[in-house]
Amino acid sequence: MKAISYYTAGLAVFFTFVLFSSYTGEDANLTVNTEHGNQLPQLIRPVDLNKAFNFAGEPLPMENFDVRERLDRELIVNSYRHSSTILNMKKAARYFPVIEPILAQNGIPDDFKYLAVAESDLRNATSPAGAKGFWQFMRGTAKDYGLQVASEIDERYHLEKATEAACKHLRKLHNMFGSWSLAAAAYNVGQSKLRSELEKQRGNTLFDLNLNQETSRYLFRVVALKEIISNPQNFGFDISDALYPPLDNYAVVEVSTSVASWGDFAKQYGTTYRMLKIYNPWLTTGSLQNKSGRVYWVKIPKK
Repeated sequence: MKAISYYTAGLAVFFTFVLFSSYTGEDANLTVNTEHGNQLPQLIRPVDLNKAFNFAGEPLPMENFDVRERLDRELIVNSYRHSSTILNMKKAARYFPVIEPILAQNGIPDDFKYLAVAESDLRNATSPAGAKGFWQFMRGTAKDYGLQVASEIDERYHLEKATEAACKHLRKLHNMFGSWSLAAAAYNVGQSKLRSELEKQRGNTLFDLNLNQETSRYLFRVVALKEIISNPQNFGFDISDALYPPLDNYAVVEVSTSVASWGDFAKQYGTTYRMLKIYNPWLTTGSLQNKSGRVYWVKIPKK
């Protein structure tokens, strides 16, 4: 038994020596080498919070430690959420040029484009509750703002029209609550719920309120996404040569009759069914009855 103990102790000393001898010079606190050559060459620094942050021109009260820590969390989470954050940066180059002028034309602050990132990751996503599109409209709210939601057409997937509807909704919320931060929170949690919480908690601003976890994080996530996407290299991202180009090379065809096959329609105009759907995701089936003779404008990608 003693021989085994001496042997075990000797091995421990040996491996301790090997471990510490793998640290070299200034890299000793950055890199650990093993017998298999694996490394952990990273130096992680905290996000700089010693600056002014704002949303839609409204400053965040960074002197409040709770506000600082909530923003810190979202900056860290989204900085290290690499696959999604990188894809959002790539897609922002494609879709922000569509969203930005519509926001400006409707008097909605440019920062609200980051709401679409927070809502859907700039995808025509469907939530578990049934909200759809970049702006995550429920069926009833979409119809309230003039979007068609039917068996063959779902304009929640029509980026331009859905953005117009989002602007109308956001303007209404701003008029109701008097601040853009509260409008953003109401967009997430609903106007009735937010009004109820303001009254119940005797709050005046969003930062006074204790809300559900999703809504409590919501504005801070939007601000974090704004900070990271606006200044990617400050967060270690350098993908400027790999951004997705805008889908702006297309012609527009008026359609006011039924379409028996969108596949045949695409072929007629020199494109494919797949490309037709990419440019017109609001066309949700393979055909269009259109008994009412409604006019639709269909994008046809140019070669």
